[in-house]
Amino acid sequence: MVEIRKIAENDIKVLQEIGKQTFFETFTSENSEENMIEYLENEFSTEKLRSELRNKSSLFYFAESDGKVVGYLKINLGDAQTEINDINSLEIERIYVLKEFFRKGVGQKLLDMAIKKTKELKKDYVWLGVWEHNTRAIRFYEKNGFFAFDKHIFRLGEDEQTDIMMRFNPVHKL
Repeated sequence: MVEIRKIAENDIKVLQEIGKQTFFETFTSENSEENMIEYLENEFSTEKLRSELRNKSSLFYFAESDGKVVGYLKINLGDAQTEINDINSLEIERIYVLKEFFRKGVGQKLLDMAIKKTKELKKDYVWLGVWEHNTRAIRFYEKNGFFAFDKHIFRLGEDEQTDIMMRFNPVHKL
């Protein structure tokens, strides 16, 4: 059974480990070692994660199975959003699951939490960026009612990659 819990600042080391591992598992086969190392060192540094965890406009959640962290979610509100900065929206910046837990409902539970928060906070829509070559994730989001509405550039080290921006408009009824 998968449980979702809010991440606290004292969870920073576990967040750092799961963040690096899931990103590496997801993208290492399509990217250079140099770009991966640079990205992982910068984006998952203790200082950066501590700052993000302290930001009241960002929320982090762990997915746990039998007491083991198997995935995580980061959502952003208002000016914490990476691109749109619409006060009427919520951004899913990160939703990652350990490879061994793919197709076990973990990603769905994390996505459901993001949609639940979107409704609770009475936001008009939830949006995210997903790498154009991550067809597994794109299909997952489409299956859940997300649709593409734009594109943006995501920098991974020295590499500029194209992300498809997708959104979902939930009904505010809980």
